[in-house]
Amino acid sequence: MENDTQTNIMDAAQSLILDNGFSGTTVDAIIKRAGVSKGAFFHYFSSKADLAHALVMRYAEADAQHLENNMEKAEALSDDPLQQMLIFVKLFEQEMNALSEPYPGCLFASYLYQSELFDEQILEIIHRWMLRWRGRVKDKLEEVADTYPPDREVDLSSLADMLLVTFEGAFVLSQSVEEPETIARQLSHYHSYLQLLFNP
Repeated sequence: MENDTQTNIMDAAQSLILDNGFSGTTVDAIIKRAGVSKGAFFHYFSSKADLAHALVMRYAEADAQHLENNMEKAEALSDDPLQQMLIFVKLFEQEMNALSEPYPGCLFASYLYQSELFDEQILEIIHRWMLRWRGRVKDKLEEVADTYPPDREVDLSSLADMLLVTFEGAFVLSQSVEEPETIARQLSHYHSYLQLLFNP
């Protein structure tokens, strides 16, 4: 269980890493952003690498919970698997539509850009997270395809990955062009594509 000081350190570090990359983020910069002493930092984290591990674990757990929460909401709103999948995507689209600034980015992507700086344990956490997203979305897409067989061959694993690819690519584009609405627009395209593939 994190306390306020530990959370402040982790929040400051995550923000700096998303802005500057892991290699460009120093312990001194984290301490300054968090408003804590060096002693407080090393009370909670033995090293910058230890902090990196704690951050990726927290991010993975929060993202997995977000995934499950939105899927459960979608399943509660409809008994039809296609509608569940469309609602699931729409929930994320609505969240992204509420942004007034470009989304700060994905911590996993930031780590992977500098993967040589991290140990296998951290990379394995990211790998498992990717597979969890793929598996959860693919399971729902299989229900959709069983109920509404598409009129063309569809690789459901790839279609599940497409949602994650849409997110990650849109994060980069949104920041590059400084348009927060970019992510919601791209999710809307994915939503429309599902409707075209699985036309009742």
